[in-house]
Amino acid sequence: QLQASGGGLVQPGGSLRLSCATSGINLSIYPVGWSRQAPGKEREFAATITWKGGGTYYADSVKGRFTITRDNAKGTVYLEMNNLKPEDTASYYCVVGKRYGTGPQLRGGAADYWGKGTLVTVSS
Repeated sequence: QLQASGGGLVQPGGSLRLSCATSGINLSIYPVGWSRQAPGKEREFAATITWKGGGTYYADSVKGRFTITRDNAKGTVYLEMNNLKPEDTASYYCVVGKRYGTGPQLRGGAADYWGKGTLVTVSS
Protein backbone atom coordinates (compact mmCIF):
# COMPACT_ATOMS: atom_id res chain seq x y z
CA GLN A 1 0.00 0.00 0.00
CA LEU A 2 3.04 2.24 0.22
CA GLN A 3 5.47 2.57 -2.66
CA ALA A 4 8.58 4.65 -2.12
CA SER A 5 10.74 5.80 -4.99
CA GLY A 6 13.38 8.35 -5.89
CA GLY A 7 16.43 6.94 -4.18
CA GLY A 8 19.76 6.57 -5.90
CA LEU A 9 23.40 7.56 -5.99
CA VAL A 10 24.20 11.26 -5.69
CA GLN A 11 27.35 13.25 -5.07
CA PRO A 12 27.79 15.30 -1.90
CA GLY A 13 25.98 18.60 -2.27
CA GLY A 14 23.46 17.10 -4.65
CA SER A 15 19.69 16.74 -4.37
CA LEU A 16 17.09 14.02 -4.53
CA ARG A 17 13.33 13.93 -4.13
CA LEU A 18 11.74 10.88 -2.60
CA SER A 19 8.10 10.05 -3.24
CA CYS A 20 5.77 7.76 -1.34
CA ALA A 21 2.64 6.81 -3.21
CA THR A 22 -0.14 5.26 -1.17
CA SER A 23 -3.12 3.21 -2.21
CA GLY A 24 -6.15 2.08 -0.30
CA ILE A 25 -5.55 4.71 2.39
CA ASN A 26 -7.34 7.99 3.02
CA LEU A 27 -4.02 9.69 3.54
CA SER A 28 -5.60 12.98 4.63
CA ILE A 29 -6.32 11.67 8.13
CA TYR A 30 -2.90 10.21 8.87
CA PRO A 31 0.38 11.76 9.97
CA VAL A 32 3.22 10.60 7.75
CA GLY A 33 6.96 10.47 8.09
CA TRP A 34 10.20 9.43 6.49
CA SER A 35 12.32 7.19 8.64
CA ARG A 36 15.85 6.25 7.72
CA GLN A 37 18.39 3.67 8.75
CA ALA A 38 22.05 3.84 7.96
CA PRO A 39 24.29 0.75 8.09
CA GLY A 40 25.17 -0.05 11.68
CA LYS A 41 22.96 2.71 13.08
CA GLU A 42 19.57 2.87 14.71
CA ARG A 43 16.55 3.91 12.72
CA GLU A 44 15.52 7.52 13.11
CA PHE A 45 12.83 9.75 11.76
CA ALA A 46 14.28 12.31 9.38
CA ALA A 47 10.98 14.17 9.02
CA THR A 48 7.28 13.93 9.82
CA ILE A 49 4.21 15.91 8.84
CA THR A 50 0.85 16.10 10.58
CA TRP A 51 -2.34 14.91 8.96
CA LYS A 52 -3.50 18.51 8.79
CA GLY A 53 -0.27 19.34 7.00
CA GLY A 54 0.56 22.34 9.10
CA GLY A 55 3.06 20.83 11.44
CA THR A 56 6.42 19.44 10.45
CA TYR A 57 9.32 17.94 12.35
CA TYR A 58 12.88 17.55 11.22
CA ALA A 59 15.79 15.80 12.85
CA ASP A 60 18.51 18.29 13.76
CA SER A 61 20.84 16.67 11.26
CA VAL A 62 18.56 17.51 8.31
CA LYS A 63 17.07 20.87 9.32
CA GLY A 64 17.42 23.45 6.60
CA ARG A 65 18.22 20.80 3.99
CA PHE A 66 15.18 18.49 3.87
CA THR A 67 11.54 19.42 3.27
CA ILE A 68 8.59 17.09 3.76
CA THR A 69 5.33 17.81 1.96
CA ARG A 70 2.14 15.96 1.20
CA ASP A 71 -0.47 15.96 -1.53
CA ASN A 72 -3.54 14.34 -0.02
CA ALA A 73 -5.46 14.46 -3.30
CA LYS A 74 -2.75 12.31 -4.89
CA GLY A 75 -2.17 10.25 -1.77
CA THR A 76 1.52 11.02 -1.99
CA VAL A 77 4.18 12.24 0.41
CA TYR A 78 7.47 13.78 -0.69
CA LEU A 79 10.86 14.36 0.85
CA GLU A 80 12.95 16.97 -0.89
CA MET A 81 16.59 16.52 0.08
CA ASN A 82 19.16 19.19 -0.74
CA ASN A 83 22.84 19.64 0.02
CA LEU A 84 23.13 15.94 0.67
CA LYS A 85 25.99 14.69 2.80
CA PRO A 86 27.64 11.26 3.00
CA GLU A 87 26.05 10.80 6.43
CA ASP A 88 22.62 10.96 4.77
CA THR A 89 23.37 7.60 3.17
CA ALA A 90 20.64 5.25 4.37
CA SER A 91 17.56 3.32 3.42
CA TYR A 92 14.58 5.66 3.64
CA TYR A 93 11.16 4.35 4.63
CA CYS A 94 7.78 5.97 4.28
CA VAL A 95 5.72 5.50 7.46
CA VAL A 96 2.02 6.20 7.96
CA GLY A 97 0.90 6.81 11.54
CA LYS A 98 -2.42 6.20 13.27
CA ARG A 99 -5.61 7.87 12.10
CA TYR A 100 -5.75 11.42 13.45
CA GLY A 101 -2.50 10.72 15.28
CA THR A 102 0.18 13.23 16.14
CA GLY A 103 3.75 13.61 15.01
CA PRO A 104 5.17 12.67 18.43
CA GLN A 105 3.02 9.53 18.47
CA LEU A 106 4.28 8.61 15.03
CA ARG A 107 7.90 9.16 16.05
CA GLY A 108 7.23 7.06 19.14
CA GLY A 109 6.34 4.10 16.98
CA ALA A 110 2.58 4.40 16.57
CA ALA A 111 2.26 3.46 12.92
CA ASP A 112 -0.25 1.58 10.80
CA TYR A 113 1.81 1.19 7.63
CA TRP A 114 5.48 0.88 6.72
CA GLY A 115 6.70 0.98 3.17
CA LYS A 116 9.70 -0.80 1.72
CA GLY A 117 12.83 1.27 1.80
CA THR A 118 14.45 3.20 -0.99
CA LEU A 119 18.23 3.44 -0.81
CA VAL A 120 19.97 6.81 -0.88
CA THR A 121 23.72 6.76 -1.33
CA VAL A 122 25.71 9.97 -1.09
CA SER A 123 29.22 9.46 -2.34
CA SER A 124 31.77 10.99 -4.66
